[in-house]
Amino acid sequence: MSKKEKQKNHSNNSNSIKLSKKFYEKELDKLQIELVKLQEWIREKKLKVIVIFEGRDAAGKGGVIKRITQSLNPRICRVIALGTPTEREKTQWYFQRYVQHLPAAGEMVLFDRSWYNRAGVEKVMGFCIDEEHKEFLRSCPEFERMLVRSDIKVIKYYFSVSDNEQEKRFQARIHDRTKRWKLSPMDLKSRSHWVEYSKAKDEMFAYTDIKQAPWYVVNADDKRKARLNCMSHLLSLIDYQDLTPEPVKLPPRQKEKGYIRPPLTDQTFVPEKY
Repeated sequence: MSKKEKQKNHSNNSNSIKLSKKFYEKELDKLQIELVKLQEWIREKKLKVIVIFEGRDAAGKGGVIKRITQSLNPRICRVIALGTPTEREKTQWYFQRYVQHLPAAGEMVLFDRSWYNRAGVEKVMGFCIDEEHKEFLRSCPEFERMLVRSDIKVIKYYFSVSDNEQEKRFQARIHDRTKRWKLSPMDLKSRSHWVEYSKAKDEMFAYTDIKQAPWYVVNADDKRKARLNCMSHLLSLIDYQDLTPEPVKLPPRQKEKGYIRPPLTDQTFVPEKY
């Protein structure tokens, strides 16, 4: 057996092994602690970081974003998930509504979908004309190079999910009332354009997988592995150090010294149903 075949078999065997919940949660906890360290490093060193999450519907982008931000300060790590552009925004320079959300010094911004909407859903669903799509493919690499030259670190993840796994997740959302909101009419319509989305993604990569801001593909069929792999990889891309503050000693609480608390009957409490 050739070396390439051995590597392929090893990869297939690794992908088939499910992570136990206990192991997953243990590793997740470790990575979230490291993310807090990364956050403090970004704040202290006044770094500017952008992380873009793209991929098919139900690929797991939201899940990994939620785990990344779970223990972080929202003033330092912000999530941007823009809706449909307004009539005014449609007349602006295409990148304009994204520029206002770029990080200042000491911030990390996570884009739950981004300017790459033009290369995906807008292209496939006909929300932009061919000239606009072609112009995006020409200008996007230059736009991102400009960001990098401005000391903004641009990290791009594409979550890849198979047809069968996407179908399972769609069905799960249909039957779970707490997740049904995740299925928009556009998500359902995209099912009939699977091949067109694949072609659009390939073309997008051909133009925008640049040295200054390369695409990193996350195998997302296994949610637990995808989350851990993405978080671990993100941590590896920034050379940070542990700046965790030393434990602090709480000062004694101020004594009342004549303070009289108003009667509890003067306040309206939430009913204790549980």
